[in-house]
Amino acid sequence: MDDQASVVDPNSPVYVYVQVADDIQARIQRGELQPGARLPGERELADQYRIAYGTARRVIQELRDRGLAQTVPSKGTFIVGPPAEG
Repeated sequence: MDDQASVVDPNSPVYVYVQVADDIQARIQRGELQPGARLPGERELADQYRIAYGTARRVIQELRDRGLAQTVPSKGTFIVGPPAEG
């Protein structure tokens, strides 16, 4: 994942973690991130989006809550697949 800082609008009423999760979800839907792909770790994600480490942690949790990612202990967080339509 390249530097994605431009997707974060600090003046938006939408929480930063939601903006980042939405960006990652859009990348999954466009096929840029495939099921089975490993997401960057929390620190790397924070660096790429220029967000706080705690916010990056919340992004990962949001992706899991949406059913888009799964964390495997000692392995990392992986894309599960695009969300079901409908």
